[in-house]
Amino acid sequence: MRSDSQPMRSVAVPIIAALACFAAWMIGGALTRPNLDWYATLAKPRFTPPNIAFPIAWTILYSLMAVSAWMVWRATAAASDKKLALTWFGIQLVVGVLWSVAFFGMHNVARGLGVVLALLVVIVITIVFFDRVSRVAALLLIPYVMWVCFATALSAAIWLLNS
Repeated sequence: MRSDSQPMRSVAVPIIAALACFAAWMIGGALTRPNLDWYATLAKPRFTPPNIAFPIAWTILYSLMAVSAWMVWRATAAASDKKLALTWFGIQLVVGVLWSVAFFGMHNVARGLGVVLALLVVIVITIVFFDRVSRVAALLLIPYVMWVCFATALSAAIWLLNS
């Protein structure tokens, strides 16, 4: 019976990983889009990218994240290591959504800065656990952590300029 269900699981897992990433992306976007007028009123540093850069970057990053999670699930590592890595992956998805809630939903730059700092920590932990399971999966998260480092600097600058 296990061999019969294996092809279905091979198809289901990347779909579930993609749906989880897509759901986080959609929730974040749903909180962001109606608040772009508020965001436009904030003083921003010169290194702020144009608004069009954000959906492009997040599309690429969430795609890499989904592939990375799928690679961890498919890896030949111990089930307990994979479970721990994927648990942290789920946590970072939730914290990412919480950033959108804090920054855009609550219009609170300081709270958003606090959440994005926590997100950085959680992403690094996720990368460490992914690396124990699949080096390639961990490396696929490097652009994500780099973008969140940039987002942290941007959030800090916005906070300083609007305090």
